Amino acid sequence: MMIGRKKLDGQRIAVLATDGFEQVELSVPVTALEAAGALVEVVSLHGGTIRGVNLNKPARRAVDVDRTIDEVSASDYDGLLIPGGFINPDLLRQSAAARELVREFDAQGKPIATLCHGPWLLASTGLADGRALTSWPGVRDDMVNAGATWLDQEVVRDGNWLTSRGPQDMVPFVREMIQLYAGGPASKVALKRRASDPQRERPAPWATAAMRLLPSASMGTVLGIALIGGGLYAASRAGSRMGQQGGPSR
Repeated sequence: MMIGRKKLDGQRIAVLATDGFEQVELSVPVTALEAAGALVEVVSLHGGTIRGVNLNKPARRAVDVDRTIDEVSASDYDGLLIPGGFINPDLLRQSAAARELVREFDAQGKPIATLCHGPWLLASTGLADGRALTSWPGVRDDMVNAGATWLDQEVVRDGNWLTSRGPQDMVPFVREMIQLYAGGPASKVALKRRASDPQRERPAPWATAAMRLLPSASMGTVLGIALIGGGLYAASRAGSRMGQQGGPSR
């Protein structure tokens, strides 16, 4: 065994993104991938740089594009990451080249990880039918209409696909993403169930709170609010389930 070997040493991961990606959904996973030893390249619709957003406000720093879609194929990489944001995947799903690149990754059985609105692109490839996944709750109906089973949980692992709801689930998403690219098994929390979960009754309070903080909200502020809000939501869900079961025995 090699001393100091990192979990993803030798892995090449493509990040498929264009202008309007959610900043935290690219920067945090990329930092984790590089820390695990992976070589990460940003692949986009155009060369130069792309600019992300913090919710609906432009991020301060642009991201360099390493290669354009017409310069790459799935065989160049070991895995694919698709950040979310409501602009980025909307533009990508309109690109025939982006859709075909995703299909190539899937046909070769290579891991694909995405979160938030990123599954929009999966739906537009025609590959979501019969798959289990999650996404930003607001696009739940799009996933179901594409034939997928939509689950309201932190992460969902279905074969070579890993999906997550958004920045509120960043910690479990990064953990499962590294496991996916390393070829390891899914954790119990990432395993799929059989039936789609219902629509949400109301938007997540943390999301509306973050919007009220703009335009001053930074990437760190957005992530902090999301993680705190996600934790509170998970706690409320657990309490609700316990109440439905009659509460704990004493």
